[in-house]
Amino acid sequence: MSRIQQRFAMLREQGRKALIPFITAGDPDNEVTVPLMHTLVRNGADIIELGVPFSDPMADGPVIQRASERALDHHTSLHDVLDMVRAFRRDNDEIPVVLMGYLNPIEVMGHAAFAQAAADAGVDGVLTVDIPPEEGVELLATLREHGIDPIYLLAPTSTPERIRQLTAAASGFVYYVSLKGVTGAGNLDIQAVADKLDAIRSVTDMPVGVGFGIKDAETAQAMGKIADAVVVGSALVSQVEAHADDPDRIHATVGAIVADMRRALDQG
Repeated sequence: MSRIQQRFAMLREQGRKALIPFITAGDPDNEVTVPLMHTLVRNGADIIELGVPFSDPMADGPVIQRASERALDHHTSLHDVLDMVRAFRRDNDEIPVVLMGYLNPIEVMGHAAFAQAAADAGVDGVLTVDIPPEEGVELLATLREHGIDPIYLLAPTSTPERIRQLTAAASGFVYYVSLKGVTGAGNLDIQAVADKLDAIRSVTDMPVGVGFGIKDAETAQAMGKIADAVVVGSALVSQVEAHADDPDRIHATVGAIVADMRRALDQG
């Protein structure tokens, strides 16, 4: 059982929902990332989603696009991101870490080399936005060989057949994108999300996390009532951007948002 699967099993026994905060590695600089990961954990994160900076993050809205740009200004590479996970693991061997990013940096490193390096660093899951399972057979097999859960996105437009295909390829959990659009956009329609989660659960017993549009404790609590996990990104990254020159303030504001969401989820 992977670390992600163990975490969801524990939460299920406790009757709790997973909180999955997202930050971009190297934003606002490389020295902030690992301490910020620990801040996320102290304030209630169950899984950390760590963004790999990329020059063309097409699934992301302007907030996370700018985070990638800031990280790339400091030349943050995929190798650097793996080093950050390795450093995090020196003090925390319990919280799962999922890398979220795009195919190009993996292609440059090579599928086998990436999977081996990610496993050695302590990565638990990989969400590669721009490679569907039918085009990523080699990567999918290599990740599985190294005990890394491949995470896939489902969308409001995913058909029943597509849901079956993606859930058959995934492990750990599946990530439902609650909105048509990019990260940080739109307003949530809770009933529409609930209806889609019913359709997803009709074909898989894997936990379903919901992201895109989780802006505050109130929306996190509402989503936690119907989802197994809540993913929050832009609301946190916007605080990193606002306080980029003040790491202490980043920790305080991001930690407070995560703590508020944790309390709301547990109360909900």
